[in-house]
Amino acid sequence: MPVSRAGAYLALAAGAIALGISPVFVRLADVGPFASAFWRALLALPVLFLWMRIEDRGRADRPGPTLAIGLAGLFFAGDLFFWHLSILNTTIANSTFLATTAPVWVILVAWLWFRDRISGSTVAGLALCLAGGAALLGDSLQVDRSRLVGDAYGLATGVFFGLYFHAVRAGRATHGAARLTFQSSAVTAAVLFVIAMALEPRLLPQTMQGWLAVLALGMLTHAAGQGLLSVALGTLPTVFSSLVIFIEAVIAAVFAWAVLGEALTLTQVAGGASIMLGIWVARPR
Repeated sequence: MPVSRAGAYLALAAGAIALGISPVFVRLADVGPFASAFWRALLALPVLFLWMRIEDRGRADRPGPTLAIGLAGLFFAGDLFFWHLSILNTTIANSTFLATTAPVWVILVAWLWFRDRISGSTVAGLALCLAGGAALLGDSLQVDRSRLVGDAYGLATGVFFGLYFHAVRAGRATHGAARLTFQSSAVTAAVLFVIAMALEPRLLPQTMQGWLAVLALGMLTHAAGQGLLSVALGTLPTVFSSLVIFIEAVIAAVFAWAVLGEALTLTQVAGGASIMLGIWVARPR
């Protein structure tokens, strides 16, 4: 169904909030990082399938997977794989900050590959968002030679998430949001299953808390977060949409404070304000 620009803004913001909660659920899950990533994609599939059937009602065209959708699934699997590798090999702060560099790669690909014009307000908004992201992490962000490999994994996370944005935007030209999210998530789940079987000692959660955590990852973080992102990218510019995902960092900090009891300093509050200002500066006119 067509989505208004206002509806797309709401979908993008809500999707960013849903994605921002994911670190809390990953922390609460009692399986390894690759197993939780696999369950995140797999448990979202029934919800996404139901949404796809609702979206397809009354439509004669029901396209199958395309190259763009296959790439979206692969890129997102790469994003989760390298993010979890970076968590294991560097600090959480470094991993989180480097993952938020995705808009840098979105802008570079848009400028160099698609020959899009990048406005000065977009660059200024990106700078404010990056500064805000660094302030959110505060003293936890550090350079250590022993963690350079983990930092490289974190940087790869940002690259894959940036490529995912472009793949989803291309896929939305021919597919509805539900069909695209379902088909790409099936690819992501298949890839992560192979990775989890190869690298994890066990796949199944052992406690009710673990099952509830991975269920929340699938239903809320993936089905809602990635689905709403697909809805927004059918209407809004890719570059601006990637900047709004910085809200993830703000939401993650707020939920870590509210749920896990982590401290929230004045510098972090200022960082969150800088991110919101950067998004406002870069908004489509």
